[in-house]
Amino acid sequence: GSDLQAIRTIAVKKGDKYIVNGSKTFISNGFLNDLVITAVKTDTQAKGWQGMSLLVIEDGTPGYKKARKLEKIGLHSQDTAELVFEDCEVPVSNLLGKEGQGFIYLMEKLQQERLVCAVGAVAGMWGVLEMTKKYLNERVAFGRTLSKFQHIRFKMAEMYTEAELAQTFIDRLIEEHLQKHDVVTETCMAKYWTTETLKHIVDDCLQFYGGYGYMEEYPIARMYRDCRVNTIYAGTTEIMKELISRRIPI
Repeated sequence: GSDLQAIRTIAVKKGDKYIVNGSKTFISNGFLNDLVITAVKTDTQAKGWQGMSLLVIEDGTPGYKKARKLEKIGLHSQDTAELVFEDCEVPVSNLLGKEGQGFIYLMEKLQQERLVCAVGAVAGMWGVLEMTKKYLNERVAFGRTLSKFQHIRFKMAEMYTEAELAQTFIDRLIEEHLQKHDVVTETCMAKYWTTETLKHIVDDCLQFYGGYGYMEEYPIARMYRDCRVNTIYAGTTEIMKELISRRIPI
């Protein structure tokens, strides 16, 4: 979830093992995985982000259970699961990095994770726009193709403009990220804006399909379901705006 500091899964060191207890939910590929990098509290007395560590827990480890595959609105090709740890015995050698530094490691990669989400959103924009353009040039209503209606042409012009703006912004951020610049604020902007923009572009494109857009046999229906989660995972739109507001003069 968004409140990373509030994790409740704990790992107590006993000899050459950590004893892990707790659970995780909304885990992508939770059933398919061979191992999970798990954020745990190794110092249960520490407050906030402190005392968090990362453990590599392998499938088949005693006490590690893949509890339930969750039923989702979309992204059906990828499982999402609940994982449970009950007196799970993890070798101390499976500690990733240094003990107590887990939160810092996670924060260091958030910039890249959010940038990857934005890249995917921009790719989604181009995909749905090209697919919809093809449909508009084939579908005939009132004696002409849908592409001949001014309202539709204007809407497509608006959405192509948004996709082009998003592409330009993302290209710049990729370059700066690869040069190891601090673009945390900009990646938060990109993550929230591109995913929200993708959501409305897919919705507007589906409208052009009419009743066909509501049918599962048309790819636009799947895109409508799949894109909804983009504004939630890797930091919700609201969290992105909160982070941006902290880093800009107001």
